[in-house]
Amino acid sequence: MPAHAADERAQRTVVLVNSRQPESVELGEFYLRQRGIPSANLLALPMPEAESITWREFVDQVWQPLQDELHRRRWLEGSLSDQLDPLGRRRSALTGHRLAYLVVCRGTPLRIHDDPTTIDPAQAARLPEPFRHNQAAVDSELSLLAQVPPPALGFLPNPLFRAKQAPDISAEFVVKVARLDGATAADARSLVTSALEAERHGLIGRYYIDLGGPHPVGDRWLESARAQLTALGFFGDAEHTGATFGAADRFDAPAIYFGWYASSVNGPFLRDGFRFAPGAIALHIHSYSAATLRNPNEQWCAPLIARGAAATFGNVFEPYLELTLRPDLLLEQLAAGATLGDAAYFATPALSWQGVIVGDPLYRPFGVSLTDQIAQLPDLPPGLAGHAIARQVAVLDRVGLVDEARALFARGMRECPSLALALARARFELAQGNPAAAVGELGFVARLPAVSPADWALVRAAGELIAANGSAREALPVYQTLIRAKAPSNEAALQVLADARKLADAIGDMALSLEFARRATELAPPPPAPVPGGRK
Repeated sequence: MPAHAADERAQRTVVLVNSRQPESVELGEFYLRQRGIPSANLLALPMPEAESITWREFVDQVWQPLQDELHRRRWLEGSLSDQLDPLGRRRSALTGHRLAYLVVCRGTPLRIHDDPTTIDPAQAARLPEPFRHNQAAVDSELSLLAQVPPPALGFLPNPLFRAKQAPDISAEFVVKVARLDGATAADARSLVTSALEAERHGLIGRYYIDLGGPHPVGDRWLESARAQLTALGFFGDAEHTGATFGAADRFDAPAIYFGWYASSVNGPFLRDGFRFAPGAIALHIHSYSAATLRNPNEQWCAPLIARGAAATFGNVFEPYLELTLRPDLLLEQLAAGATLGDAAYFATPALSWQGVIVGDPLYRPFGVSLTDQIAQLPDLPPGLAGHAIARQVAVLDRVGLVDEARALFARGMRECPSLALALARARFELAQGNPAAAVGELGFVARLPAVSPADWALVRAAGELIAANGSAREALPVYQTLIRAKAPSNEAALQVLADARKLADAIGDMALSLEFARRATELAPPPPAPVPGGRK
C-alpha cells in the first residue's frame, strides 16, 4: 500500500474514547498524534466504565449515542428515524459510511451479557440451540453501525470474509472496528508504539506455532500459517505434542506466535523479562481468550499485550472454532501488505459475535521488504538484525547462492553478532554437509560470561549440536556454562545435568560425573510421602 493510501486511511479513522475516564481520553489523543489523525476525529462519549455491560446499557450508552454522533458528523450516510426497534435502536435508512476504521480505546466496554428478555422466542426457535443467545463483543456489534440493525441473536456472516475481489454492496456497510486496550494504559499505548517501531524497519524475528490442538481443522489453519512463514524465509519452531510451549523451549525474538489450546498464559511467556519482538502478531485460539483485558496474567489477550505483542485477537464468550478469526488468512493478507484492520476483517467469519481485534488497524507489519531490511542492516535493532540475515540466507540458499549466503553470515557476525545468528550459521553449515565447520561456529559459546533467560535455550541447542556433530570434550564446557546459569525450570536443570554426566562419562572424567550426580540429587524432588494405612 503506498504511503499516501495509508495517510488517507488515517484521515478517515475515527477514535472513540470514554469521557468518564481521563486515561481513555489521553490514549485517544495519543493515538491521534502518533498516526496523524485529525483531532476532529476524536469522539468522546460518557460510557459505562465496566468491561461487561447489559444490552440496555449498550444500546442506551454506547450504540445509539455513537451512531447519532457519527451520523451528525456525516461519517454515516443516509437517515436515522425517530422510531425505535424492540431493543431501543433507531430504525434507519443508511446508505453507507466513510470510515476506514473505528478505533475504540481502553475504557470502552468490552462485552455484552446475554439477555433472554430481549429475545423473540419464535426467532430463537429457528436457530440451533448454541446460537439462541445474544451475548456478544461490543466491537463486533459496532461493526453493524451503518446497517439496519438486525435482531440481537446469534451471528451474521461477514461479507468481507475471504473477499479478495471488490466486495458486494453488503460489504460497504461493514464498519471495521479495532481496539486499543490492555491491563494498563501503558499496555494500550504500547500497541501503537510497538507497531510504529516495527513499521520503521519491518517485522523481524522468529515464529512459534503451537500444533496438536483438540480439533484437526484448527491444526490445518496453523500448518498453513507455518508453510506461509517458511516460504517467506522465516525460521521458527512448532510444538507438536498437544501441550503448549514449555518454559525451557526456545522462544527468543518471537515476532509471530499462533497457539492453542490452554485457558491462560503459561510456559515461556512467564519467564522473567520475557518480551515479544517489536510489532509482534500473537494469538492463542481459546474460547475465552479475551473474556477480560484487565488482568495481565489471566486468559491470553491481556497477557500477550502486557508482554509486548503489538496485535492480538480473541473472544469474549464461546465463539465455536469455525467462527473464530483464521490465523492463516490473517497472515496471508498481512504478508501481501494489508493493514491489520483489513487483514483481520478478511480473516473474520462472523459479525455480531464474540471476536475482538486488539491493535492499531493502520499497522502494516510487512510494509518494509526483506531486501530493504538487509540494505539498512546497520540501522536495525542489534538484537534482531541476525534474524533478518538468517531469513535472507534462506532465500539465497533456496536459489543455490551458497557463497553469497556464507558471505552474508560473515558480514552479520562482524556487524551484529548474536548467539541466534551463530546458531543459524552452524545449522546452515550442517545442511551443507560441513559438521566440523558447524561445530567451529559455536566454539565461543562455552566462554560466555553469563547466560540470560532468553538465551538459555539457545545455549542448550548449541550444546546439543556440538555433542551430536563434534566430540564430548567440545560439548562438555557448553553444558557446564548452562549448569552455572539459572535454568527456566527444575526439570530442565535436571535434564542438563543428566546430559552433562553422559558427556563426562564419555571422556572418562569420573570426578566431574559424580559432581553432576550429586547436584542432580540435591535438585531432585523428594519422594512422595507414604499413604497412612497403605501397603508397605
